[in-house]
Amino acid sequence: MSTRTAYNNKEMLAWTAYFADFMETSPEKIKLMNICGKEKNIIPTIETHKRVMIFADSTHENLFYELWEKGIGDYDVWFAEGLIPNDNIKHTKVVELVNKKLTVPSVVFILNENTRESYRIGMKNEFFSKGTVKYVGNEIRAIIMSMLGVDSHDTIAIVSGESIVIESAIIASEGTIIAVEPNEQDQKTMEENVAKFGLHNVNIIPDLSDDSLAKIPVPRLSFIVATKYLEKDIERLITKNPKMQFVIYTLELDVLSTIKDIFERHNIKNMEVTQVTISKTDKNSVFVSQPSPWLITGEIY
Repeated sequence: MSTRTAYNNKEMLAWTAYFADFMETSPEKIKLMNICGKEKNIIPTIETHKRVMIFADSTHENLFYELWEKGIGDYDVWFAEGLIPNDNIKHTKVVELVNKKLTVPSVVFILNENTRESYRIGMKNEFFSKGTVKYVGNEIRAIIMSMLGVDSHDTIAIVSGESIVIESAIIASEGTIIAVEPNEQDQKTMEENVAKFGLHNVNIIPDLSDDSLAKIPVPRLSFIVATKYLEKDIERLITKNPKMQFVIYTLELDVLSTIKDIFERHNIKNMEVTQVTISKTDKNSVFVSQPSPWLITGEIY
C-alpha cells in the first residue's frame, strides 16, 4: 500500500488558517505553493511575495539547500512537519536548515518583508548570464512583454529570445515557455539563465522540427526574432496551432519588407508594425540611441 504524501485542499486550508493566526495576518496575504511531486518556480515566487507558504514532501528533500544556494539564506522561515496543524513549529533562518532533509510532508513559511510584490518587467541586462547572447535593451524588452500579455497559465513559444524567455517564465508560473534555441552556445546560455533564476517551466528545444514540436504543448502565441528562416518558422508553428498569434522582432528593413507578404500567404490578419526607439544619456550627458527594432504583430482566427 502506498503512503499518501501530498496535501489535500482541507489540510492546506487548515494550515493556511493556522499560520494566518500565528503570524497575525490575513490569509489573502499569503501566497500558497503546493510543490509535492511537482516542479515549480519557487525562487521567483519568494522574490515577488512577502509571505510564501510552501507545502512540500520528500520529492523536494533538499529544498532548504536549494533555497540557500539561490541566495536567500538570510530569510526568516517557519518550519513544521505533518499533514494537520500542530504546535511543533521551528522559527529560524533558511541557512540554519541547509542540512535538513524533507522526508515527510512539511510546511515551510518564508517571510520576505522587504520585497516588492510586483513582476520584474524589463529587468536590467546585468541580471542575466553573460554567455554568448546579446540581450535586447531592458526598456525595449518591457515593451515586448507588454505586447505579449503573458498570464500565469500561458504557453508561449519564443524563438531566439533568451531574456524574453526568462521574464515570460517568471510571469507564466503555472504555464510553459518553449525556448527554441538553434545555436548550441545560446542553448548553454539559456540553460544557465534557467538555473540562475530557479525556473522549472522552461522547455528548451533545438528547432521547430516535427520531432521537437511533438514534445511540446500547444502555444497560444509565438515571439520570433526574425532570420532568413522566418517563413519556415511560421509555417512550422502554425502546424502546432492553426490559430497562432505572432510577435516578430527585427532590426532589418529587408526582413520587415517581406513580412506583409508572408502574413498574407499564411492568412495571418490584423498586422501592425511598431518601431521602438530608445535614447539614453551617457556619462557625458549626451543622448545615445539604442538599436531601433520593428515589432510586427498578427494573428490567425
